[in-house]
Amino acid sequence: MTVPDQTLEEAESAISGHAQSLLQVKELLEESSWREAQKALRQSASSLKQDIYTIIQSKPGSERPQLRKLYSNLFNSVTGLDYAARDKDATRVWECYGNIVVALNEILSNI
Repeated sequence: MTVPDQTLEEAESAISGHAQSLLQVKELLEESSWREAQKALRQSASSLKQDIYTIIQSKPGSERPQLRKLYSNLFNSVTGLDYAARDKDATRVWECYGNIVVALNEILSNI
């Protein structure tokens, strides 16, 4: 799951940019550009997922369960948003987007 040869330092330096990219999907959602939003979501989430995983793996074993739970919550919401955008379900899209913002803030404050 980690990027081959991705160091902890590389993951830490890239994570904020990838998190911002994920949140910028909001602009596409506001325009109801569902397909474009899905593409941008998948691309930014993929990079962010790798960064977070690399960082979690570098943490002491006692900290990992909580971080893995936050990681799971975040990417379950990303998947939910992807499906909601596919179905053009605006109510569910915004619910999932709100969950992503909360989960992302939680995980970034804990790593």
